[in-house]
Amino acid sequence: MLDLAAYLKRIGYSGPLNTTVEVLRGIHRAHMLSVPFENLDIFLGRNIACDEQAFIRKIVHENRGGFCYELNGAFAVLLRELGFTATLLSARVPRQDGSLAPEFDHLTLRVELGEPWLADVGFGDLFLEPWRLLPGIEQEQGGRKLRISQTNDSFLLERTEPDGSWKKQYVFSMEPRELTEFAGMCRYHQTSPESHFTQRKLCSVATPAGRITLSDRRLIVTANGRKDEKVLGSEAEWHQALKEYFGIVLPAPTSARSA
Repeated sequence: MLDLAAYLKRIGYSGPLNTTVEVLRGIHRAHMLSVPFENLDIFLGRNIACDEQAFIRKIVHENRGGFCYELNGAFAVLLRELGFTATLLSARVPRQDGSLAPEFDHLTLRVELGEPWLADVGFGDLFLEPWRLLPGIEQEQGGRKLRISQTNDSFLLERTEPDGSWKKQYVFSMEPRELTEFAGMCRYHQTSPESHFTQRKLCSVATPAGRITLSDRRLIVTANGRKDEKVLGSEAEWHQALKEYFGIVLPAPTSARSA
């Protein structure tokens, strides 16, 4: 069972709850501004299972964030509780060499509102609000443009870089997926030395003016196009930054990977 009031309080949303585009945008933005993208459980030695109730417990009741499976998995539960039709989709993110990661590398969401929308609260700064899932048009958000192109059953999502060039974000299909189908890649991203999630501790959340990111001991604050960065000098400072900027107080680590 979802405690709807607790979830809405967690994301600081107190607006209307009818199933409209405006409400979808509002709760999506609220989620992005409140729930960080973070991989800290990996370094605490805590297993991340593809389980909706575990996602809800962590995000809503433990005041934590998560990575894509957790964030979009929980957001799908919230959307459905509010009466939206939300479908899990599998996406493949390009590697540095240009090849695509395996299926289920990323979890994104299709939301039906007369026309389809692409919602994603688990892919960094790409989505502050959802995008129309409509190939062949350019959309703009936060000064950056996005476009979706279609080849047979495959959809490519691209966004402009600051210099105006287009960069591939991920490839996805419309085939409905179950959360259990993502379990293998969820496990891979927690354990494989080839996964970027095992390389460094990351916690990042959107702000109305930009984003705050803690990457290992680098604290990066971006606001209105300006980036300020500093290196934290100790583990105590790192924990203090987690608490101050993200409201996160971590438990003691249970493995050699200390926080």
